[in-house]
Amino acid sequence: MLDTSVRLLRLLSLLQVRRDWPGAELAGRLDVTTRTVRNDIERLRILGYQVDSTTGPHGGYRLGAGTALPPLLLDDDEAVAVAVGLRVAAASTVTGIEETSLRALAKLEQTLPPRLRQRTDALRTATVSAAGGGPTVDAEILTTLAAAVHRCERVRFDYLDRSGDTTLRDVEPHRLVYTGHRWYLLAWDTARADWRTFRADRVRPRVPTGPRFTPRELPEGDAASHVVRGVGTRAWRHQARVRLDAPAAVVADRVIPAAGTLTPVDERTCELETGSDSLIDLAWYLSRIDVPFTVLEPPELRETLRSLASRYLAASEVDGPPDETPAR
Repeated sequence: MLDTSVRLLRLLSLLQVRRDWPGAELAGRLDVTTRTVRNDIERLRILGYQVDSTTGPHGGYRLGAGTALPPLLLDDDEAVAVAVGLRVAAASTVTGIEETSLRALAKLEQTLPPRLRQRTDALRTATVSAAGGGPTVDAEILTTLAAAVHRCERVRFDYLDRSGDTTLRDVEPHRLVYTGHRWYLLAWDTARADWRTFRADRVRPRVPTGPRFTPRELPEGDAASHVVRGVGTRAWRHQARVRLDAPAAVVADRVIPAAGTLTPVDERTCELETGSDSLIDLAWYLSRIDVPFTVLEPPELRETLRSLASRYLAASEVDGPPDETPAR
């Protein structure tokens, strides 16, 4: 009986790793006959697992979606990865997922052997997060939008814009993009006949979704770069284009994706498209990159830099000789 139970666990583990398994290959992995594999498949079905089978020369088995979640059999690295992912999710920007993640993490850590618990504990105690907390998004809104993206169904939703006004939008959803701070929906706005980026925390979908649509191709780049370019420049009051006198590879780790788009020009220079609601904040941010730069646009940013340069120069000057320590 013990051998059969162990074999069933191994069989279940194999079925979870790959989508389709020929019966002969499963038999070889388990070192049994194909008849034993058929009998074990029936045992799994009796236990409540949905295992689909096909006949013929290329027939085999596939673990299907049943009415209950089967136990997941994870190797060491997979178990550590899941534990770390759940801990990150516990501090996420998705409303309500924190408590759920902590419950799942508690269940997982109870079953981890000591060697794996030591690895996850080491990661937890040795790392801290510097990510800023963004606005939270209802998980149901994300799943509704994600399902519409997957099924290519149009979505109508009420959208709260930056000015506080609410408008009704009808879009063809393309992708959900997470920048590490906020969730965005990239979609084709049917009324405006153009691509638009929406903050997911400001979206209130109207159900049901539909009708179906044929997906469009983005005019340039992928969804992530398209959203980053939009929220990093066009979303700001002041947009800037700056030439940095350093290779893109050198400054890439100093420019976070949400801050703008970095484009190599040649081996020694690159261009940064960025923006801010404040010209002074923008000048401060560019100085923090700590490489020589030239403002290509806008002219107002150049004027701000000249004003700051004069102010800093005046602050660095000292009137008269330095103070002398009086003699004793």
